[in-house]
Amino acid sequence: MIHVYLMPGMAANPSIFEYIKLPKERYTLQALSWKIPEPAETLEHYAQRMLEEIKEPDPVLLGVSFGGVLVQEMAKFIKYKKLIIVSSVKSKAELPKRMRFCRALGLYRLAPVSLARNIDTLANYAIGDRLKHKVELYQKYLSITDPVYLNWALEQMLCWEQTKSKKDLIHIHGTSDPVFPYRYIDNCIPIPGGTHAMIITKCKWFNKNLPKIIEN
Repeated sequence: MIHVYLMPGMAANPSIFEYIKLPKERYTLQALSWKIPEPAETLEHYAQRMLEEIKEPDPVLLGVSFGGVLVQEMAKFIKYKKLIIVSSVKSKAELPKRMRFCRALGLYRLAPVSLARNIDTLANYAIGDRLKHKVELYQKYLSITDPVYLNWALEQMLCWEQTKSKKDLIHIHGTSDPVFPYRYIDNCIPIPGGTHAMIITKCKWFNKNLPKIIEN
């Protein structure tokens, strides 16, 4: 049995993996949840705390977006079978220019992360079916709105210092990702038309190809 641990993206809950289905006779899927960071906690220390949730040896670690950054940090402390990131980055060099700009000027300290807590208020004023549907999706998948977590996560993402990734890292990235544009990404498995949310929108691709990627 292969144990696959799934780490969602920033502010996202485990439901983003609800459409990921792998053969049950071969794989056990365990979606992880974000913890509230301790005061002044480093990403390294947070990764070690998250490893408390890993119960089996030689797991597969798969992380989406900022969750992809976190599983790379976790992988520095354990032996694993496969390390996979989706819609994420392998080093600070793959961050888009706007994020590097925010980092250089320290603008992340001024980021209005409190707006994420007001999604329910926004839902009350949503006009039009398309906007209402988007709000409903945000409410469903982006439910981690604690301001301590959000401020910490944003700073850790923008100030990540990694310059070299593990050689066995597998990076899956969409060519239409607006958060981490494909043009900045090197050495990945490209998913044509894949957006930042492709773990949901391209779930059929993942269900078909993940077993081959994991066992190759």
